[in-house]
Amino acid sequence: MDAIEQHILQTRRRFLTSAASGAGVAALASLLRDDGLLGAEGSAGGIIDPLRPRPSHFPGKAKSCIFIFLAGGTSHLDLYDPKPKLKELDGQPIPESFTKGVRFSFIKLNQSLLMGSRFNFRKFGQCGTEMCELLPHIGSCADDIALIRSMHHAAFDHAPGELEMITGKDSPGRPSFGAWLTYGLGSESQNLPGYVALINHRGPVARAMAWGNGYLPSVHQGVVFRNQGEPILNLQTPDDIPPELHRAQLDAMRELNRLKSLQVHDPEIEARIAAYELAYRMQTAAPELIDLASETKPTLEAYGVERGGQQGIFSRNCLLARRLVERGVRVVSLFQRTWDQHKDLEGGLRAQCAEVDQPIGALLKDLKQRGLLDSTLVVWGTEFGRTAITENAKPGPAAGRDHHPHAFSMWMAGGGIKGGQLIGQSDDLGWAVAEGGVHTHDFHATLLHLFGFDHKKLTYRHRGIDVRLTDVAGNVVEKLLA
Repeated sequence: MDAIEQHILQTRRRFLTSAASGAGVAALASLLRDDGLLGAEGSAGGIIDPLRPRPSHFPGKAKSCIFIFLAGGTSHLDLYDPKPKLKELDGQPIPESFTKGVRFSFIKLNQSLLMGSRFNFRKFGQCGTEMCELLPHIGSCADDIALIRSMHHAAFDHAPGELEMITGKDSPGRPSFGAWLTYGLGSESQNLPGYVALINHRGPVARAMAWGNGYLPSVHQGVVFRNQGEPILNLQTPDDIPPELHRAQLDAMRELNRLKSLQVHDPEIEARIAAYELAYRMQTAAPELIDLASETKPTLEAYGVERGGQQGIFSRNCLLARRLVERGVRVVSLFQRTWDQHKDLEGGLRAQCAEVDQPIGALLKDLKQRGLLDSTLVVWGTEFGRTAITENAKPGPAAGRDHHPHAFSMWMAGGGIKGGQLIGQSDDLGWAVAEGGVHTHDFHATLLHLFGFDHKKLTYRHRGIDVRLTDVAGNVVEKLLA
């Protein structure tokens, strides 16, 4: 609902509250409740907390989401989608019928040849799902994982691909899926943001748009947490400012903002008030969050927190993700951008899998052991896969693969997902979807369904149009649901 519509409704409410009978007040309460704008008990001055918990369209199985986004484009052919035929054709040119009309970022077709994976695949779990030998810890959780081998979209470069997977469209200015979830459900946490972003190595190419609020109120934007030191920069009150003075300053700003809100009916003012109050409460909650002293030694070892360098940072972020959802945070996006292997694919995959496999496997097992996996949706995602042909080189350890959005893999676990199964398949070369294609819109429709939303009804009025995460398409992938 935009500010003008809000103002019109406020005018109706002033009329209703002026009625002498109690019916006017009852009607006003009904209007507020129908619009989802009835303030929570104890909300000061009539200002409504924009992050208050709200009901979904129907009971959802997921309450929180941890989205592990491995930016750069993980190679489905080397990690999740074994292709014996591709190994058989190693070193041969790809048939022209496969490449006709396909756009590439860097490939020269006369210099690029088919390349099978240099790694072996193993069957994991009772379900027997095949995954790369480089992922033994994740593989050990195969019975909880639904592996999609038929993801596809049309964005073949990094930032558009990231935005496609995270915001539903390959163009800037749209809300991230995490912003949509906090817009729809609010947050259960009183002292931490509803949406948190954790970054390992470099951030995604799309930068803050990957956790942004787009045209939704700014309170729904993800907050970047640092995993060491001061969790959020510029959050702490200066040492020479007494707490009571800081509290008085916030109260004064709140009152001024409240008066302005009553005049202009701008939802951004409510978002600003909520942000100031949350920042005040986070001064205590955030340092406690990143202090891992309360974690047992076996837990720290399982995640690999004591590993050096970026490996240890990624381990720590996975553990922080669990601690965040334990404290009521709705969405945690965990970004790691190191998978853009245009060359040295073999060495790059060994290094990156060594970094992420142990802590991700530990996260799944830890959530399950604590009874949190049933209500926590865990997603392994990326912006696209990699080509079945090399990038302008002969097949070998030094060769790499180009970007490929036409068929790739990702997986989901927990939060209402039926584990131990495969969804869809690609063709013999992993080049195109052969069966059960899952478009980005289908993925997002399913994600919202798991949280109790009809993706066609979770909308926001923007420039006169009711817009949604799934744009104008998308179907729930029923096979994914438990």
